[in-house]
Amino acid sequence: MKPCGLHCLQMEHITVRRDDVTLIEDVGLHVHCGEMLAIIGRNGAGKSTLLKTILGEIPHEGTLVFSGHDGKAIRRAAPRIGYVPQALQLDKDSPATVYDMAMALTSRYPIFLPPRRRQKQALAEHLQRFDVAHLIDRPVGRLSGGELQRVMLAVATTPKPDVLVLDEPVSGVDRAGLQAFYEQIDQLRQEDMVLLLVSHDLPYVKEKADKVLLLDRTVRAYGTPEEVFSSEAFADAFAYQREGVR
Repeated sequence: MKPCGLHCLQMEHITVRRDDVTLIEDVGLHVHCGEMLAIIGRNGAGKSTLLKTILGEIPHEGTLVFSGHDGKAIRRAAPRIGYVPQALQLDKDSPATVYDMAMALTSRYPIFLPPRRRQKQALAEHLQRFDVAHLIDRPVGRLSGGELQRVMLAVATTPKPDVLVLDEPVSGVDRAGLQAFYEQIDQLRQEDMVLLLVSHDLPYVKEKADKVLLLDRTVRAYGTPEEVFSSEAFADAFAYQREGVR
């Protein structure tokens, strides 16, 4: 499926304050469906705060609208957002399976009841798209880092979201898992959704992102990867990494 190009996520003058501390200030972005926006910055730059704002977890000043190109908000009260976190705190000894976790996050069907055949089959078919259908009955605590992130990506796209938020999704994933995950992201980019990626993998960002936002409490640079990576703000923020992304 080709991106429709008809919807976009817009943020204007987003500011988040906690007590007397300003966490992020006057942040704006504009990204269309079918595009990937990468959010980069040093640790403590406000990336997590920005994601929590998009996810609706914290109050903010400014406007956040998911709309058509005409600027009119879509009819739903809010966009459907899929989220893949950096990591999950899991009990390695828990008997909860991939099926249990997926149903708990995407369905109201009680997980303590026997699985419905049709429901489980539909989930298995979706998991197969991410090459993890064979893990459906495996305890979540026994998954590798790469397996868990692909399972979470499958869950985050059930149902298909308007906006897919990826927060350092390959942190702690081995090289083989990294390649498999990025291949799945490349496939999702062909669909009708906005992709927001927070990442420290600067070579990947430079090669794959459509737009890049360099954040340090506020927007320090915003534009194409070439524009942002050649900016003075990028040189100041990532001087120690510049050789690896030329």
